[in-house]
Amino acid sequence: MSWQLRVLNGLLRRVARPRLARTVSPERGAADFAHTARRVFLVPPLTNHLTDRSGPVPLHIIRAAVPHGTLRARQIILYVHGGAYFAGSGRTHLALIARLSRLAMREVIAPDYRLLQDAPFPAAFDDMLAVWDYLIARGHDPQDIVIGGDSAGGGLALSLLSHLTLHGQPPAGLFAFSPWTDMTLHGKSLHAATTREVVLPVERMAEAATLYLAGAPPEDPRASPLFARYITPPPVLLQAGSHEALCDDAVRMADHLCAAGGEVTLQIWPDCPHVWQMFDGWLPEARDALKDTARFVHTSFDRASR
Repeated sequence: MSWQLRVLNGLLRRVARPRLARTVSPERGAADFAHTARRVFLVPPLTNHLTDRSGPVPLHIIRAAVPHGTLRARQIILYVHGGAYFAGSGRTHLALIARLSRLAMREVIAPDYRLLQDAPFPAAFDDMLAVWDYLIARGHDPQDIVIGGDSAGGGLALSLLSHLTLHGQPPAGLFAFSPWTDMTLHGKSLHAATTREVVLPVERMAEAATLYLAGAPPEDPRASPLFARYITPPPVLLQAGSHEALCDDAVRMADHLCAAGGEVTLQIWPDCPHVWQMFDGWLPEARDALKDTARFVHTSFDRASR
């Protein structure tokens, strides 16, 4: 464990988690996260950030400066931001997305899907499916897209993957950081994490799930990809921290995808907090995880193009 990780875990435990536990409303939580993202997460210089409003939802288009060579044309990453379905946007995740764009040498598309305070479930899933159809209609081949996401966005990405494999449109690959895959909240790590989890207020996760589902069953595969069906899924990379509440969501998801015939790389990082990849620029473990992700993106596109 780096000294930076030790310091970050202490700060998150003493500051971030108590503040999240006191969140009074989805709107307040979204505003707090946006404010924190602007102050904490470091956007690399020379990042090109555009917004496309011609599609079904606003799309953030991020192209990072590449020190050697240029971004690969045609191949893109479709990134689904996290935030427990009530917070987050392409802008809050701009630093993470730009750093990923730079390392993977690809343009990243990040949709602002509707949050639970704007529209009830399954609006977020419907938006992501509409974005996929929009990209395909604009000439992108499924094999030229890698899907990624974090936390709730990782779960949403995996739910989208199920739909795509069932309809014969699998992407080149998918990666997810600390994905939330089970709205029934039955993961063992979720119930063992009260003393180890440094970010998520576990005691309020059932409330967040109830708000998001708006009366839908938690086993709905559009909300809980752990219960979704997959037909020969493409390569998948899952990263989670060893002590985070959602670690078991990633482990069980890996088993589920492997049972469906998929090739899954599951990485459990010792002592890393929930979505530590966002702290690249502060945390060496974040840079190492993103480098692994970039290698996965390269390999997925190479295999898909054969």
